[in-house]
Order: sequence, then structure tokens, then C-alpha cells
Amino acid sequence: MAENAHELAPHHLPPFIPGADGSDWLFSVMLVVLIIGAILAGVFYLHLHSIPERLAHKHGRMQFELVAILGLLALFTHNNIFWVAALLLAFIQLPDFWTPLESMAHSLSRLAGTGGIPSDTLVEKDFEQEEVAAQDGTTVTDATRDEASAKRAAPAVSPAGTQESKHV
Repeated sequence: MAENAHELAPHHLPPFIPGADGSDWLFSVMLVVLIIGAILAGVFYLHLHSIPERLAHKHGRMQFELVAILGLLALFTHNNIFWVAALLLAFIQLPDFWTPLESMAHSLSRLAGTGGIPSDTLVEKDFEQEEVAAQDGTTVTDATRDEASAKRAAPAVSPAGTQESKHV
């Protein structure tokens, strides 16, 4: 290149000036650095967004799903309040509300005379009564259901004629 250069041109050109053939090695290096930097920034962003979900794994399934939904909302809407709420929820252990409610429901069903039978079993019994009634050609009304439940809940009568209560 030095023999074709103009006589007024400097003899030594700095390395950042591209050659006459159009090759620019600095542009190529910066292009690779920018592509790798963008990929690494995206991986860091997604890793940062998954922190609440990874923290919520040690809690229950319901809490994990709630944190995951808040994280997705924050990711897609770019509202950081959802991410902060997910992070706070991941650090807090939610109390178990289901066990006391289930215990109350079981106790109430025992008091109602169903003997602690789950409600789906009672529904199956109602379907069986309706099928038997359909085969007999009769209809099952609420009154016949109430009579059947009253028979189940009726106090037992002893041979002496005194009534004994089922409930203690």
C-alpha cells in the first residue's frame, strides 16, 4: 500500500482506519462483542426474573404457582410491582388455612348426621336414589331426600322406649 500512496499522505496510518478493500476488522470485532453482550444481558435478565420462583420452590405448590404467575405478569407487562410482590411472597411462608377449614367441615358433617361422609359420597348416593326412582317410574323429590336424611339422623330408640342420642 505504501508504493501506491500519494506523496502527501502520511507513511503510517493508524489501525482503526479501514483498508481500501473495505475490510474493517474493528467493526467485525465490535459486532461480535455486541451480539455476545446482548445474549448475556438477556440471560442475566431472565435469571434475575426467575429469582422469586426459585425461592418459592421450598414452600407449597399453591404459593409457588402464585409466585410464578406474578413473575410472568411482571415479565410480560414490565410492571415491576408484580416482581416485587412475587419476591415478597416467595420470602414469606403463608399459613395453612386449608387444614382448619377441612376439620371444621368434617365436624359439621358429623353434627349434621352424615357421620363425616365426604360430600361427593352423598352426591353419589343422591344419584343412586334418582336412578332407582327412575327405574321404578317414580320421582325423587326434596321431601323424600329430607325423609332419608331424617332417618339417618334420627335418634335410636332403645327397647325400653327411651330415646338415646347418637351425639356424645
